[in-house]
Amino acid sequence: MRQEIAVEKVAVSLKGDPSVLSIFLKGSMGRSEHDQYSDIDLYCLVEEGEEKAFLGRRLDHLKAYKDLIFYDDIFIIAPQIIAIYDDWLHIDLFTVTEKTIQQKDFFKVLYDPDNLMEKYNAVQHLTITNEDFRNCVLDASWFLFQHNKAADRGNHTWATEMLRHSMRNVATILLAGYASERALLGLKTIHRDLPNEKQDKILEIYELMTPSQHNRAAQCIAILLKDEFQWIQRELGNEDQRTVSFMKLMVETMVKRC
Repeated sequence: MRQEIAVEKVAVSLKGDPSVLSIFLKGSMGRSEHDQYSDIDLYCLVEEGEEKAFLGRRLDHLKAYKDLIFYDDIFIIAPQIIAIYDDWLHIDLFTVTEKTIQQKDFFKVLYDPDNLMEKYNAVQHLTITNEDFRNCVLDASWFLFQHNKAADRGNHTWATEMLRHSMRNVATILLAGYASERALLGLKTIHRDLPNEKQDKILEIYELMTPSQHNRAAQCIAILLKDEFQWIQRELGNEDQRTVSFMKLMVETMVKRC
């Protein structure tokens, strides 16, 4: 596939850069789950203090595959270039140091002459922490609350958008219960890792998330959470009754709404 060709050509260029210590893939290519439509999440581990010099050379390395039709320089989890080619391939090139490397997701090493990446092998994961789980439950409930207010106000577009925010968290909650080792992937992986019955319910909800049917969608979200409530409550534990009570309130409110 073109992804492998692009990675090979760009990696050859990066290997010749004096600041580059290691090159590795994350995302779907790092997990060997990519297809012809996948983006490339390419990471460079560089020397501390060499970041600025390396950042100025990134475009030259990216052009080792093809000329770019668009690029943007941003910072989310690390300095990153979004690069798009005329064959619609998309590479995200991240620059990290040993101080800033994120120990999440799985990775595939392309170049690591000093074996610097070995120490991260044991901490590769896609699970979420207890705090992350709690935040997802809280946010799923919070955005149902915000939906309720927007719906009462008659702001049907914003009410619909609030449900989309809620569902991002609901997807992670469900993955934590049914495929905990992949929960960090959220909505991206429900088609792989949730039972077909849950997939069908989520698809139904998304079909209903429109300005004319969002109340029905909210009710379906609440019913979905109600079905999962017991194990969610157990997962949160007795020490977090506020979050449990808030979710229960929003579920009951939305079930009765329509």
